Amino acid sequence: MRIACLRLPNLPLSAVLRAHPELREEPVVVSSGTGPRAEVLSVSPEASVRNVRPGTSVAQALAICSQLRVYPTSPTLEQSTRDALLDVALSFSPRACLAPPSTSAYAGEAAVFLDASGVEALFHSEAGFAAALCGRAERLGLVGDVTLTGSRDASLALARQLATPPGTAGMGSVQIVPPGDEPFTLASLPIDVLAPSQALAQTLTRLGVHRVSDLLDLPRTALSTRLGPEVDRLFALARGERSEVPLPVPETPRAVESFDLEFPIERLEPLSFALHRVLGRLCERLQVRHLACGDLELELRLDIQTGPDCDRRRVGVPAPTSDPGVLLRLLSRSLETRPPTGPVLGLSLGTVGRPAHTDQLDLFRPAGPAPETLGRTLGALEALCGEGRLGTPLVADDHHPDAYGISPFQAVHASSVRSDPSPPYGPGLSLALRALRPPVPAQVQLQQGVPSRVRSGVANGTVLGIAGPWRTTGGWWSQRTRYAYDSFDVLTSDGTLARLRFDHVGKSWEVDAVYD
Repeated sequence: MRIACLRLPNLPLSAVLRAHPELREEPVVVSSGTGPRAEVLSVSPEASVRNVRPGTSVAQALAICSQLRVYPTSPTLEQSTRDALLDVALSFSPRACLAPPSTSAYAGEAAVFLDASGVEALFHSEAGFAAALCGRAERLGLVGDVTLTGSRDASLALARQLATPPGTAGMGSVQIVPPGDEPFTLASLPIDVLAPSQALAQTLTRLGVHRVSDLLDLPRTALSTRLGPEVDRLFALARGERSEVPLPVPETPRAVESFDLEFPIERLEPLSFALHRVLGRLCERLQVRHLACGDLELELRLDIQTGPDCDRRRVGVPAPTSDPGVLLRLLSRSLETRPPTGPVLGLSLGTVGRPAHTDQLDLFRPAGPAPETLGRTLGALEALCGEGRLGTPLVADDHHPDAYGISPFQAVHASSVRSDPSPPYGPGLSLALRALRPPVPAQVQLQQGVPSRVRSGVANGTVLGIAGPWRTTGGWWSQRTRYAYDSFDVLTSDGTLARLRFDHVGKSWEVDAVYD
């Protein structure tokens, strides 16, 4: 078993820089709150050069550097960054998991483990795999370190020694340990990489234990009796004795991205700008795993005193797509149709990744539309027409003349279409009935109870030929759904062959179809 570890040394700062990539060259700090007395938790390299240090207050940091950009810590952004880290790992291996949060001096880290067994067949070497892993993480705005060993504990301990600062240009550091060399490599590292508790770390320092090799030189049984069972854990980590369960296979590929607004937004235009940024990050995560967006789940956190403080809505996507422009139009239409009831403080956007549509080409027939292009087109049409108004027509299970059904559109492969060489009405003759929805109102003159002259928007003139009537009735048990029509096929003097009907319920004439 070979385990790779991708580690972000400073998760709060990495989350802010991923949400605001324009700040990578600016002095940035992450604070514990929004007030001037809030504590500085994380410092960017540019802020560190200006003598800003963690542990000071925001007011003190601003006094040292007036150009400082201060952002409060965001649990939602940090969780999205952890999930993005997992997406990077799953793009290389089906088995991956996030490292549990640490409570020691490395509480601000985030790491993911993935199964790297047999990667030489795809990347020619483990070094090539590690470089590709770093590059793909940087594609999502995550600069981290990669280690590759035979266990999770050894990989994480070695990654803590590399510690590439967030926001640093280029890829993170890489270290590969040959199989079986993990104990020798760990022996030269500081004892802090094993993440002991603060009390135990202070005790080991008083005993002169500064490196892992110093710990291994002491008697294990006596030290465990004196300092407790946590020392046994450190010995097991240092010697590689801990048994590890296999890496799990994650469940449904669900992706969620959040955005905390600096001030409430009341207008749709700036809200669309924030949605565009969130959609960009969401689509990048799915593209890394070769997936596309399914239906979108939008959650808006509102600033209102009465009523619900959260607006949740589901926006349908007609075909899986990863085009942020199409998805933004769908979301904008939903917001325009039903605007938020108050100022928006934050938003969250989630979806379940779906495989993009593919098509098997035929050697002897012309190629159809590209699946990705078709998905973008369907999404743009639904944004224009409205949700539920796009699809393939179906014959509805209803006797009403205007009843119809719609099913999701599916491109029909050319090889599945059967060609019938014989026309249905003889050679060179075919009729198509074009329904008019809604029907066109008409003025009709009657002679002996049948139409003799028609005036409407589609047919005008004297009736030269007529057939009918055919009566259609139904829904008699309800005042709202009942209907009764007398339909005629008429040929008018202007050359139009149309279907004219009289509505007995509405007491009106109308043209509901024409023959082509």
